[in-house]
Amino acid sequence: MPIRAQESPVVGRLAPSPTGAQHIGNARTYLLAWQCIRSRGGKLVLRMEDIDSPRIKPGAAQQAIDDLSWLGLDWDEGPDVGGPHAPYVQTQRTDLYRSALKQLQTAEQVYPCTCTRTDVAAAASAPHFGQEGPRYPGTCSYRRASDAEGLLELGVAFAWRFRTSSFRHEFHDLVAGPQSCDVHSQLGDFVVYKSDGSPAYQLAVVVDDIAMGVNEVLRGDDLLPSAFRQLELYRFFRAHPPAFAHVPLVIGEDGRRLAKRHGDTRISLLRETQVPAAILVGWLAWSAGLRQTSEPLMPRDLLADFTLDKLPREPFVFTAEMLRELLSHRLQAVPSPRGRGG
Repeated sequence: MPIRAQESPVVGRLAPSPTGAQHIGNARTYLLAWQCIRSRGGKLVLRMEDIDSPRIKPGAAQQAIDDLSWLGLDWDEGPDVGGPHAPYVQTQRTDLYRSALKQLQTAEQVYPCTCTRTDVAAAASAPHFGQEGPRYPGTCSYRRASDAEGLLELGVAFAWRFRTSSFRHEFHDLVAGPQSCDVHSQLGDFVVYKSDGSPAYQLAVVVDDIAMGVNEVLRGDDLLPSAFRQLELYRFFRAHPPAFAHVPLVIGEDGRRLAKRHGDTRISLLRETQVPAAILVGWLAWSAGLRQTSEPLMPRDLLADFTLDKLPREPFVFTAEMLRELLSHRLQAVPSPRGRGG
């Protein structure tokens, strides 16, 4: 892979995963990612991250595009508008991921691993990093790429793990501040290709961001540990990593990330029930500290004075009352002409 220097203008991305409907928490992160790039005249790429095939929902990709457009967000490249880095759907980019895996195999930077998640959880004893699960304890006996040949002959399923270094990665997150991690001791070797033969998130996102020239990434802070894994991959591919901005999530009243258990918070619900987009955008701007009130507005109304310094450093608690308030703005259905005695 080519070495890529930091470019100008800034290039960011919106990367929905069509494993289900996009919700209000997703909308907040997309709005901030869009603002962060557009406020500086930068370029945005829309990429559909659909490699988690067992969980992909039919129609969810188009619904995500419709939701983002309804919010007033736009992009310069993407599956619906094309661009110089097409395709913009990860399941259509598998040749690139296999090529990257081949480079890792040739350099003995990966090895086959037959350990299951249950095996890892049972063997791990060291404390884990942040919200992460157990650190991979290195229990697998297969340590060379060539060990895969014997496993294939036996019909044994295996994943490919990246052999991490003890290099301490340090960077200044644009929202979370100074960050530091020794990936080997704190996170452990990580999967770059799954046992079903599909690329893992960590590898696919790095390959795509390098290829598409993405030099700034804003996403939820639950993915902060992933930044360190990705820095290991950037280091291997001798590519310049992007600047990272990890923003606090929207959580429910129970302290857990927003999900179905907190009610129907789908963007599409508000869209389909004719809640004006400006109502949601204004509320999102208020929740993110960009405005003092939740008065209706659209994304472009926020560009002139947008700054990451305004963002809170703690998760935002979304309540049932807030959901009721948003839904109360839905427009009254217009009666059908039929049935009026005509």
